Amino acid sequence: MSEPSLCPCGRPLRFERCCGPYLRGEAFPQTAEDLMRSRYTAYARREIDYLIDTHLPHDEARRSGIVAWSERAAFVGLEVLQTEAGQLEDETGVVEFIAHTQEGGREQHHRERSRFLKQGGRWYFIDGDAGITATAPGLARVGRNEPCPCGSGKKYKKCCGG
Repeated sequence: MSEPSLCPCGRPLRFERCCGPYLRGEAFPQTAEDLMRSRYTAYARREIDYLIDTHLPHDEARRSGIVAWSERAAFVGLEVLQTEAGQLEDETGVVEFIAHTQEGGREQHHRERSRFLKQGGRWYFIDGDAGITATAPGLARVGRNEPCPCGSGKKYKKCCGG
């Protein structure tokens, strides 16, 4: 008998009792950090509709960039560095985190300060200031206005960084 898997979000809980209810639409994240963790889990599990639905504005044009990153990256860990507000009683919040991935045989670290807004009692991702650093030589931080490394031809902030 196999052991139930832990949630990709980094909390020491099984997926079914952690981010699973959010991704299945059975519950909504109660804090900005909960939403950020559930979005990381959605990337790891390739739950693209959840990522679109939890982003304001809901932007189907982002789908191709989200799909591209989700398919090419193995999501191997998440570190939450800091949260500002984003609690039950707040309307806004900021979460700074590092998403660790493996892409093309290289370890990468996506560091971001994401902004969140509560609207109608529900948290949404708005945007974030991000960069990617890689452990392989020659790869460096990607600025928001630089071309996205996924090859879409869009700016990073309008593609995988959005």
